[in-house]
Amino acid sequence: MNNSLKDEFVAIYRENIKRDGAEKLLDYMLKSDFFIAPASTRFHGSHEGGLLEHSLNVYHCLKDYLERERAKNVYNMNYSEETIALCALLHDICKINFYKVDYRNAKNDAGQWEKVPYYTIDDTLPYGHGEKSVYIISGYMRLSREEAFAIRYHMGFSGIEDKNSIGKAFEMFPLAFALSVADMEATYYLEGGEQK
Repeated sequence: MNNSLKDEFVAIYRENIKRDGAEKLLDYMLKSDFFIAPASTRFHGSHEGGLLEHSLNVYHCLKDYLERERAKNVYNMNYSEETIALCALLHDICKINFYKVDYRNAKNDAGQWEKVPYYTIDDTLPYGHGEKSVYIISGYMRLSREEAFAIRYHMGFSGIEDKNSIGKAFEMFPLAFALSVADMEATYYLEGGEQK
C-alpha cells in the first residue's frame, strides 16, 4: 500500500467532509480493504492500491473540470468542497470487499508453468454499482439529491442501465455529468487500459 496516497486521501476527506457520520464512514473504510483493493480485475488500476489511486485521480480530475470558466459561469456548476470530495472520493466505495485474489497457471519467462495471482470478483452485496455506493454511504451520512445522482450515474453511458435515464440524470443533475467525465478521464487517460 502507498502510505502517502492513503495519507493524502484521509487528509482530503477530513479537511472537506464534515457532515454527521463522516468519521464513522472513514473508520469503516480504514478497517476495510479500500486502501489496498484494486480498481478493477484487469483494466484500470488492477493492482494493489488501485482503488485508492483511482479515487484520488477522480477527485483531482473533478476539481480541475469544475474550475473551468464554462463550468462555473455558463453551466453554474458551483459545488462545495465537501460535495466535490464526497462524490469523487466515495463514488467507487461499492468496491470494498469486492475483489479477491485467486491463482491460475501461466508460463514464466523460462517457459515453466507456475501459479500466478490475479484478481477476481466476489460480490457479496450484488446491488449494482453506483447505486451500491449510494446505499453504503447513506448508511453513514445523508447525501443531497444531486450527490446521490452523481454517484449513482458516475459510470455514464458505459454502464448497463437505460440510456434515457442516464441522459435525463445528466440533464437534471450537472454534477452527475461532471463526475462521469472525471471518472472517464482518470480511467482512460491517467490509469490506462487493460493490464496484461
